[in-house]
Amino acid sequence: MTEIRVPALGESVTEATVGRWFKQPGEAVKADEPLVELETDKVTLEVPAPAAGVLSEAAVKAGDTVAVGALLGQIKEGAAAAKPAAAAKPVAATPAGTSTGRPEVKTDKPVPVNAAEEVPSLRQPAGEPAPSVRKIAAEKGVDPASVAGTGKDGRVTKGDMLSAVEGAAAKATQVAAPVQMRAPSPADDAAREERVPMTRLRQTIARRLKDAQNTAAMLTTYNEVDMSAVMAMRSQYKDLFEKKHGVKLGFMAFFTRACIQALKEVPAVNAEIDGTDLVYKNYYHIGVAVGTERGLVVPVVRDADRLSLAGIEKAIAGLGKKARDGQLKIEDMQGGTFTISNGGVYGSLMSMPILNAPQSGILGMHKIQERPVVIGGKIEIRPMMYLALTYDHRVVDGQGAVTFLVRVKENLEDPARIVLDL
Repeated sequence: MTEIRVPALGESVTEATVGRWFKQPGEAVKADEPLVELETDKVTLEVPAPAAGVLSEAAVKAGDTVAVGALLGQIKEGAAAAKPAAAAKPVAATPAGTSTGRPEVKTDKPVPVNAAEEVPSLRQPAGEPAPSVRKIAAEKGVDPASVAGTGKDGRVTKGDMLSAVEGAAAKATQVAAPVQMRAPSPADDAAREERVPMTRLRQTIARRLKDAQNTAAMLTTYNEVDMSAVMAMRSQYKDLFEKKHGVKLGFMAFFTRACIQALKEVPAVNAEIDGTDLVYKNYYHIGVAVGTERGLVVPVVRDADRLSLAGIEKAIAGLGKKARDGQLKIEDMQGGTFTISNGGVYGSLMSMPILNAPQSGILGMHKIQERPVVIGGKIEIRPMMYLALTYDHRVVDGQGAVTFLVRVKENLEDPARIVLDL
């Protein structure tokens, strides 16, 4: 038998929710063929089959929460073809007063639904735990039977116990968000309502946004930018750009380069708080907010300062496609130093973005709208966009925030500054 276990899920991710099984017990599987889908706080990933054979059992079901290293199921190796899944035999009703010949056993444990065999337990196998395990159990009050073992034959090791202790401590330090309960709807309204459980991603988005509000001293400053020059340059070169580079020339590359130059001048916006220290990051990993059917995700364009406009557009296009296809990996979402969110694609005229913690700044782009503005003493119609910079006032002073946003405005209104790195 080959065990299927939850793989490492990435930095700071310790558990996942089982989405769906692609195979059922009794079906043949090939090595590296996707078996089960796991949904984490950040991404959805598929667990491949570690070997070829027949899926003999699924130890968890859709909706279960599993920790890293937990048993998902087992594969019986060497089976040439799929064996039909054993159908559960219907249990004949026992007439009242008739004995089955077996003593009745009352238990709170759920009865396995498929077959007479019980699902193998993830707990410590029979036998005395190691002395180090018993010592930690006594000192920390963690039951070894509640810990998924990674040792030989599923035995719980000292490392397993220490990880369980750390996980429990981390959960204990988290401030639970208050559960919002609503008043019951009238019967007529309730019949027309649909109740859907929040996905893990939506729960995480809600928690992180509320944590950012509770932790950071958020403040937003606004400005507006005349998009005439950028739009003229884009209109002039977009066909040639796409023909040469194989990607469309959008606005995000201009905004990314404009922000990077402003971040170099105001490094506090690219910093974050670590305890009592400020960490200034001399690299520019720009997060780009992408809306998907499952919710908002923020993949990261790494070392964006080293990329050309074409390189930035290609990176954003690739990450956007992966996000919409549900193919983002953990590493695609980590390490961002600053975020750009474009609500304008949905028609937003103005909004106040919320920080993507632990970052200290996020720029909100909005809809381009023709408005009358005064240019050289004359009223002209120009394509204008409102910009919003939300920043952590604990890190960034008001002067720095305003300076940053003015630099972004200047870079966009004179895009030659971006090309010439001025």
